[in-house]
Amino acid sequence: MSRGFQKVYALKGGWREWEEAEYPIEQKEKEGSTIVDSCVKCHIKATPAVVAEWEASKHSRNEVSCLLCHGVDHMSATDVGKAVPVTQDMCRTCHETQANQFRAGKHAVAWQAARVIPRAHWQPMALVEGKRGCAACHKLGIKTQDEIKTLKKGGFGLGVASCDVCHSRHTFSLKEAREPRTCQVCHAGADHAQWEMFESSKHGIRYALKQSGVLPEAALAPTCRTCHMPEGSHEVRTAWGFWALRLPLTEDSDPAWTESRATILSALGMLDPRGDPTGMLDAVKGVDLLRQTREDWQRERDRMVMVCSQCHEEKVARQELERGDRLVRQTDLLMAEAIRIVAGIYNPGSAEKAGTAGYLFPDLLAFHDSQRPIEQRLFSMFQKSRSRTFQGRFHGNLEGAFQDGLGRMLEDVTAIRAMRSQRP
Repeated sequence: MSRGFQKVYALKGGWREWEEAEYPIEQKEKEGSTIVDSCVKCHIKATPAVVAEWEASKHSRNEVSCLLCHGVDHMSATDVGKAVPVTQDMCRTCHETQANQFRAGKHAVAWQAARVIPRAHWQPMALVEGKRGCAACHKLGIKTQDEIKTLKKGGFGLGVASCDVCHSRHTFSLKEAREPRTCQVCHAGADHAQWEMFESSKHGIRYALKQSGVLPEAALAPTCRTCHMPEGSHEVRTAWGFWALRLPLTEDSDPAWTESRATILSALGMLDPRGDPTGMLDAVKGVDLLRQTREDWQRERDRMVMVCSQCHEEKVARQELERGDRLVRQTDLLMAEAIRIVAGIYNPGSAEKAGTAGYLFPDLLAFHDSQRPIEQRLFSMFQKSRSRTFQGRFHGNLEGAFQDGLGRMLEDVTAIRAMRSQRP
């Protein structure tokens, strides 16, 4: 090797193909330094915390260098823009199994899911720009390098490569990703209160007691990962999905529930008031926001039964999940009633006007843009009360399912009935 050069792995043709190459390091070789040393010497001043985290990581111990992720073009303070944005494909170079599992799960489509919601970009920028609001969590998902560059210009850093949402860069800690509090970052709050439901459930209490040493290490204490990522699988999916909705199917044996689901899907813009599919439904199907067939739903349900059966009798597991299904049905019947009341306010005699030009229908995806108290109450009923009902039930938090969920839904629909005399 000639003086002033260091042999490194360099990009040959895409992030899956590398070759050895000589790379100039000026006079640093005579000081006994490598290129990685030169990265550290600069960044220990510019970004000391980043260096400290990388040095403590498994990547550092296994000689996974800065160059492998960020390329070899950025070598000084004057060419920072040449540093390659990290994508999930780069992680896939070494972690192919986990990356492929991730791509088959719902987290992979979080980025696109936010983009199919028609009014998401109408919300106040103070709530959605940068690292706030919906975008704070929906940065997770498969993105192009250009999209990542745009996000970084908008103030995003951690999380834009997807894997680093849970395995925070530059430590990329497996232990961190397994902690329920890591999931809490996104799975907490108004319409996704999974953390609140887990934390005060029997599962969550036992986990906390095990951490504090009250329970022995051998005690059963399921976490988010135990149920949703069995054996470390990154294909995170559930039978009911985020909205607990399934397409209304002709083979369903419960006409009232089928009709209620159709009403909810109409208020989400996926069906028109006559029940015919819209373009929005195709967009939602593309990001897997709801189960499209009974078989899709059953496959995910059977997988969860197997997980629950690791600690409980299979019969008990099935019974508990079926009780959750019945609660989903009850929320749908209440939700559909409330939607029809608001539709009736817009369109007196709405049964005769369904599907005609000029027919108005509630829009649950208007978010906080809804102009009238009755619409705001309807939005809150769907986004918050209904979500907490089934999230509480499936996470074993019966008090949360009732107090913050079904009980609040009953208050909502009672208020909406009383407000029906209002007119647009």
